[in-house]
Amino acid sequence: MGFGNSKKKRQSLQKEQKKNQKIQNQIEIETKKQKKELKILILGTGESGKSTFIKQMMIIHKGGFTNSDLVEYKKTIKTNLILHTKILFEACVNFNWEIKSQTKAYEKRNKFQLPDTANYFLDKIDKIMENDYQPSDTDVLFCRIPTTGVSQLTFDQGENSWTVIDVGGQRSERRKWIHQFEDVQLLIYIVALSEYNQKLFEDLDVNRLRESFGLFSKISNNDFFENKNCVVFFNKVDLFEEKIKKEDLKQCFPDYKGGFDFEAGKKFIKRKFLDEAENSTRNIFCHFTCATDTKNVERVIDAVNITVIEHVLKEDGLL
Repeated sequence: MGFGNSKKKRQSLQKEQKKNQKIQNQIEIETKKQKKELKILILGTGESGKSTFIKQMMIIHKGGFTNSDLVEYKKTIKTNLILHTKILFEACVNFNWEIKSQTKAYEKRNKFQLPDTANYFLDKIDKIMENDYQPSDTDVLFCRIPTTGVSQLTFDQGENSWTVIDVGGQRSERRKWIHQFEDVQLLIYIVALSEYNQKLFEDLDVNRLRESFGLFSKISNNDFFENKNCVVFFNKVDLFEEKIKKEDLKQCFPDYKGGFDFEAGKKFIKRKFLDEAENSTRNIFCHFTCATDTKNVERVIDAVNITVIEHVLKEDGLL
C-alpha cells in the first residue's frame, strides 16, 4: 500500500513538473513577443572586422560555437596558415628578402596582401599542426573567411531582440547591400583604422582607409539611408596604436599634422568621417573598438544598447 502511494506521488509530481514547464515555456514565448525587435545592418569594406563582430555575438549571446562549427573552423585555420606562409615566402622572393627573416617580411606587410591575423597563427603553428588541435574561441575570432552573400544572426540583447545582418564588403559584394535596407532601424559601419597604409586587394592603386572613407561618404548621402541612425566602429584600434608609432597618417590624409601621436590620429580620423556626414539628418554615434577582444566588444555593445537603441526605439514610437 505504501508502494502504491509512492507511485501516485511520483505520477502527481511528474504531472506538476510538466504543467510548470508548460507554463514556463508559455512565459518565455510571451516574453519574446514583448521584446522590441531591432534590425541592424553591418556595413564596411572587406577585412574591416564585420564578421568578427558577428562571431563575437555568437560567443557573448549564443554560448559560442558548436562542435561541427569548430571542425570547419579547424580546416579553415589550417588553410589560412598555409596561405599566410605562401604569401610570406612569395614576398621574400619578390622583394629579395632572406627567407628566414619572417619578422622583417611581416613588418613590411603593407607592401603585399598579408592579413592582419597572419602573425597570430604563425606564432601558433606547432600547436595548430598537432593532430588533437582544437580551435579556441580566440582562434575562431582570428580566422579569416571572406563574407560572400548575406548572413544574419538573431539574439537577445537586454530587453531587445537584435537581428544583425552582415554582407560582404568587397566591391563585388556591395551591389547586394541595396536589398537589405528595408526595415533597417540602425546601421553599424565598421572602419579598420590600421589600414591607412595598405592597398585594396581588388585594386592595388587604392588606399584601404581612403576606400572606407569614400564608401562612408556615399552611404551618408544615400537616400536609402535617410534618417537612419548610424554607429561607427573605428576598429582595429590596437593595431593602429602600434602602427602609428612608425607610420605617419599623413600618407593617407596629407592634411594630418599630428605626427606619430596615437590620440591625435584617432581624433583626426573620427573628425574626418563625421565631417563627411555633417549634412546628414541622421544621428551618428562613434566607438573605438578591437573586434578580437571579447570584453571590449561586450562593453561597446552594452553602450550601444543603452544609448543608441533607446534613441532608435523612441523615434519608432516603441518607447
